Amino acid sequence: MRKLFPATRAGRALTVGAVLLCAGAALAPAGTAAASTVTAGRGVVDYAALGDSYASAPVVPTQVDATCLRSSQNYPSLVAQSRSATLTDVSCSGATTADMTAPRADGVPAQLDAVHRGTDLVTVTVGGNDIGFSTVLGTCAQLTAADPAGTPCRTHFAGTGADRISDAIARTGPKVAQVLRGIHKRAPHARVLVVGYPDLFPDDGVGCTSKTVPLAMGDFAWLRDKEKELNAMLARQARTSGARYVNTYAPTVGHDLCKPAGERWIETFAPQTPAAPVHPNATGEQVMASAVEAALPRHSSHR
Repeated sequence: MRKLFPATRAGRALTVGAVLLCAGAALAPAGTAAASTVTAGRGVVDYAALGDSYASAPVVPTQVDATCLRSSQNYPSLVAQSRSATLTDVSCSGATTADMTAPRADGVPAQLDAVHRGTDLVTVTVGGNDIGFSTVLGTCAQLTAADPAGTPCRTHFAGTGADRISDAIARTGPKVAQVLRGIHKRAPHARVLVVGYPDLFPDDGVGCTSKTVPLAMGDFAWLRDKEKELNAMLARQARTSGARYVNTYAPTVGHDLCKPAGERWIETFAPQTPAAPVHPNATGEQVMASAVEAALPRHSSHR
């Protein structure tokens, strides 16, 4: 395979990030992923967690599944602990909407297999891999050196009139809707939450080009807007599909990958705390869990 990134620390980290988002199992030992099942307290809520690496929390301690790179401190686990829920966590790094309904080539079962008539609560974070966001970031990093103060990534993806990322988001919408229909069909009485993506880039659009964040200054605002566009699509699909959207962007503003260590909840391309590149660290997962908690009623497991 042709190398996409330079052999620098940031380049190596970005390569890992791309693999985690697009083909998570490629980093793991061979084997079939198993659902993480945890019963906390009385287990009065039957909870199924679906999604990609923003739900599974790769590298965040403690990793409990080597194939899907799933953490015991990801937001589903934290919500389950708070809710005294029985959790079946099938979130998996690299997951797309297709992996919700069909098994993967590496043996990971369809995530919807975890949902059944007795399921009370379902959370799902998906869509980022469908639009190839990690590949976009890889391309942006490649182009930065030629124009670090400009907008080489935006020019590459949207400079000819058609914005390829916006088009990909639009194509992903019906796929998300299909996933939600499948959840409702399998668990007609479940509360279904579509959990959006946290704030990855500075919300004010002011960048921080560096060795650990190899993005052109002018591209930060565009990347921010593409993430907001993705989240807006997820929110629309949730509304029209009888689910609820959980906004994890707003509570993470001010803690993006440009903030210093200790203040950022999203790691850089070369993480300084245990997390995958351009992914939530443990604190970020905690904040996502709090957003999910805020969307749930205090004393009800049903819709």
